[in-house]
Amino acid sequence: MSDVTAEGLTAALRHADPALSRFNPLKRILVHDDFNSGTHGWIELLGNYDGRGNLDTVDDHMRDFRPPQLSSCNFFDVGTHGAMSGTYALKVATRPVAGHTGVAIRRLTMAGRGRVQFETYLTFKSEAHSAENQAAVKAGGGEWDANFHPSENQFGAFTVATDICDGVRYHCVARYLNTGLDNAPRREWVYPTVPEPTPREHFEGKIKLPPTADFTAPEPDHWKPFGGPQELCYNEVPTKVNWHYLRWVIDTGTRSNVELQLNDTVYDMRDVPVPPYDEEYGSLQNLLNFYVSVRTHTDVRNFLYLDSVLISVDW
Repeated sequence: MSDVTAEGLTAALRHADPALSRFNPLKRILVHDDFNSGTHGWIELLGNYDGRGNLDTVDDHMRDFRPPQLSSCNFFDVGTHGAMSGTYALKVATRPVAGHTGVAIRRLTMAGRGRVQFETYLTFKSEAHSAENQAAVKAGGGEWDANFHPSENQFGAFTVATDICDGVRYHCVARYLNTGLDNAPRREWVYPTVPEPTPREHFEGKIKLPPTADFTAPEPDHWKPFGGPQELCYNEVPTKVNWHYLRWVIDTGTRSNVELQLNDTVYDMRDVPVPPYDEEYGSLQNLLNFYVSVRTHTDVRNFLYLDSVLISVDW
């Protein structure tokens, strides 16, 4: 009988667990969030406020990011769809206001430096059936032809991102831009070329963003594509839910992107820059936050659903 290594035993145990075997983690699993058992620390991103606890001092564009919810993916035509496994997924939703963003954040810290991998199964949709949806179609969302559904062009973008600080603060970010601000199809991955504006910059008067500003990088020309176009499975109507596998690797030792995988397409991100902040930020040592966001470019609600999330490291 051959010797069994610790690594081999660990791999065998993970492959025997249906909840873990769908993932391909690095050496150490930090979190495994199965939303059938709760939200697991994923909460609404709320901006900073003053020392008196006055929420009116939260920046305008961060006051209404909406809390994530547990969802059984209910739709008007088919009823309860359910998650990829089990009943509940984590839903992040926008309001039906062009430019509105929904954000969910998971707050951690680092016990080491090195590669960090974020994995999830996700799906994205725009509002299935509403007055806003019908109005958007009439405004030029496209015509149904029994294959293409106009709601596909009513979905703006979803983003996976971090907020990290090791003395230097920086954000690794990858966004799937489904449509541009003109609602024309883009179907590509983009990254920001500027650091995300912070509440301190707003407090100091260096920047002021309106309520529907893109909080990650405010201007359209702050975003650049990488890796070429990628069309995802929308499956013709907004109530057919198909789950997509996403794997994203960053390196906190080099403050860099490494790799992004969406289904069977893998992008080398080592040349995708990560702009750092010029200023230091206190009280953030070893910060390791992850957030996901969804953004609508029309007056139609957009949704991002996560079936489960696994974050692993090689420390």
